[in-house]
Amino acid sequence: MKESLKSQLHEIIFEADTPKGKAFDVLLLVAIVLSVLAVMLESVESIEARYGTILKFIEWLFTGLFTLEYILRVFLTKKPLRYIFSFFGLVDLFSIVPTYLGIIIPHNTASLATIRSLRLLRVFRVLKLARYVGGARVIIDGLRASRPKIIVFLTGVIAVSMIMGTIMYLVEGKENGFSSIPRSIYWAIVTLTTVGYGDISPVTPIGQTLASFLMIMGYGIIAVPTGLVTADIINANKKRDSNDDVNTQVCSNCNFDQHDTDAKFCKKCGEDLIKK
Repeated sequence: MKESLKSQLHEIIFEADTPKGKAFDVLLLVAIVLSVLAVMLESVESIEARYGTILKFIEWLFTGLFTLEYILRVFLTKKPLRYIFSFFGLVDLFSIVPTYLGIIIPHNTASLATIRSLRLLRVFRVLKLARYVGGARVIIDGLRASRPKIIVFLTGVIAVSMIMGTIMYLVEGKENGFSSIPRSIYWAIVTLTTVGYGDISPVTPIGQTLASFLMIMGYGIIAVPTGLVTADIINANKKRDSNDDVNTQVCSNCNFDQHDTDAKFCKKCGEDLIKK
């Protein structure tokens, strides 16, 4: 009986393809949106001064719900540590811990005022929304596939920034604001990314020519990562659309949810997927 109840709770909390699981996900999604909205309203001084008590009550209500959800997820997983240290496990933890920090950290201690800013980590709850967006997995797969290319691309950008920053330090010198190589590299990064703060700018004709070259290069560079990621996301989406023999049953052992429709065991850990 105990094992049957645990199996039913696992199906409700982890499974998204059952009526009860969908209802749970919808309710949790609404709670996440409302809790994030309450956090944002609490940061407005006029609203906090007038409705502070109500907002605090709402905050503790949602914190209690998310704490119960977190405990149940840990309890229902056969390998709790795997869930606790997973991405969504950490997100779930960081979404509730800051509220409890408000109790531990004295509010009347001025020296700890900056530590209280950790309570803003409550907005981590918005990351929990990714769990309920169908296209999130396609984007994640696309980003994962483009990771090697992006790393090579960023390495090239860093190399160009360092070379151009060093050259500009030699060309412009300290008298024109390029007081050190790191500061000159900072200028190169700002220019290459077309941000252009304007706090440092070249004065000499050679420096301005190099800056013009770097600005034009920046427009071409910005389009590269966008194209790489877009192509991989499209490929991931095509692969997902063409792969019709996949179900989303969640393994109770490792929480993997991409199995073949006729799978009897988890392809990652070998756990029995057939409901008992």
